[in-house]
Amino acid sequence: MSRRRDGPRVLPAGDPEAIAAAIEAVRRGELVALPTETVYGIACALDAAAIERLLDAKRRPSTKGITLLVDDLAQVRSLAEVPAAAQVLARRFWPGPLTLVLRARHDATLPEVLTGGQGTIGFRLPDHAAPRSITRALGPLPLTSANLSGEPELTTAPEVANRFGDRLGLVLDGGRSPGGVPSTVVAIFPDAAGMSLLRPGALPFAEIEAALAGTEV
Repeated sequence: MSRRRDGPRVLPAGDPEAIAAAIEAVRRGELVALPTETVYGIACALDAAAIERLLDAKRRPSTKGITLLVDDLAQVRSLAEVPAAAQVLARRFWPGPLTLVLRARHDATLPEVLTGGQGTIGFRLPDHAAPRSITRALGPLPLTSANLSGEPELTTAPEVANRFGDRLGLVLDGGRSPGGVPSTVVAIFPDAAGMSLLRPGALPFAEIEAALAGTEV
């Protein structure tokens, strides 16, 4: 796929025509940057070639895997095992800055590069209309923060466009992201004891623990 020489298109995230353009860009295999309630992210189609382009743009090792953007819990259940504790957290904190890492279903057909060979998937349901509208139309999509690996997360569309340039097909501009801190990441597996905090973030871990008090993990 050829790269654009004039950089990515930047369109307003609140415009329905811009959302339609983003959906078509993903279908064409392009990378699309979009706002969330925390930081900007980059999404792509759920296929190996698109994910490889995303990893290359991020300079991210393929062993780390990529989170999936979803619009509801039903999309999660179609791809992963969802223990009772994960359901509690999803109902309490989604949409919001929480990423749940769950074990992939044995019957789920997913690119190996998505999971980094670990057999687990991170799921994120952001509290922002733009990414949810795209996922509602296309189903779960790989999503990662819009920054080069090891660099600070970006919180404005111009920053993202300037940093990634023609590696992106489209940027949805939703203004400055109000959070500026990435989502909190926790892992919950049916055959493991307890819950693991993988990355502190915008949602305090104490609130997550309180929500699970008395719930069998």
